[in-house]
Amino acid sequence: MKSSIRKTTFQIIYNLLDSVSPISEDCGLLCGAACCLCTDEDMGIYLLPGEEKMFTRKEDWLSWDWLDTDKYEFPESWHGKVPFLICKAHGHCPRNERPIQCRTFPLAPHIDDEGTLYLIYQRGQLPYSCPLIDEKIKLNEDFIKATYKAWSMLISEPLIRDLVLMDSEYRIEDKVNIDIVY
Repeated sequence: MKSSIRKTTFQIIYNLLDSVSPISEDCGLLCGAACCLCTDEDMGIYLLPGEEKMFTRKEDWLSWDWLDTDKYEFPESWHGKVPFLICKAHGHCPRNERPIQCRTFPLAPHIDDEGTLYLIYQRGQLPYSCPLIDEKIKLNEDFIKATYKAWSMLISEPLIRDLVLMDSEYRIEDKVNIDIVY
């Protein structure tokens, strides 16, 4: 699956997100780094199309797997294998090397029926509880704005836009509570 986003664009997005954090303190202190320490062996994160360009595949803090798009729920436009990463650093990863979806958590992109992009709290089948979501702790405005800018750039790639649209449609169909943050 070939992405039209260049490595330099991913680097710009990574740099943008490196300079912000959801809250002023380490949010992992609120929950014991639940999202980083989840012991579910299937717990990991897939990379967005083209994001693999940001990794050497020799990172000792990551375990790599490849998901077949025919066997998992990915957009119909996605074909082949998708990189799936499992963090072996147990909460001590190099923060400047984290994938985009780690950097933007607890927010997720959502596109409504009119095509407007929003940021919402990540909902779904998380095997842990996130106080930022559950208690709706106020997020830093700079984090919200940087995350919105990043996802605005990312959805210019048709494959990523297809993913965001698919996830948005599932939320609407499943009547998931959509808490718009921005």
